Amino acid sequence: MVYQGKTWKLGANVDTDAVIPARYLNTTDPAEMASHLMEDIDPKFLEKIKPGDVLVAEDNFGCGSSREHAPIAIKHAGLSCVVAKSFARIFYRNSFNMGLPIFASAEAVEGINQGDEVKVDSEAGTIENLSTGKIFNVQPIPPFMQQLIEAGGLMNYVKKCKMKNE
Repeated sequence: MVYQGKTWKLGANVDTDAVIPARYLNTTDPAEMASHLMEDIDPKFLEKIKPGDVLVAEDNFGCGSSREHAPIAIKHAGLSCVVAKSFARIFYRNSFNMGLPIFASAEAVEGINQGDEVKVDSEAGTIENLSTGKIFNVQPIPPFMQQLIEAGGLMNYVKKCKMKNE
């Protein structure tokens, strides 16, 4: 899969409470979760982003509480993927389980500025900064993880497999 969009850059240690504040965790509606994305960091964040845009962050993105709400909110707000220097382990797993592609690359993060246009190729393992022409290598997403993303997450993948076997 190829993801392309304008970048929105965040700092280090952005925790899940910053992604979606805990006061909104009583909802199960993905659109409602998305409507509160990053509102404590930037109340106008949702007004700025466009479908397909890419979130870029420093180290330890998604640290804090282990909740699926954070990747769901990012995905349903229309952001195509997240590129960070590193991810908290539970956020990493939750992202794939919810169908949100994420890519770890310190080199890419260092070479991307706020507002740059990037193209991320998950199969080739490249991040191209279209604004500067620089290309960065990342670990390609393994085929099984690609299937999770294409299905929209683990639960959809399991349902799809179950329907094939019936």
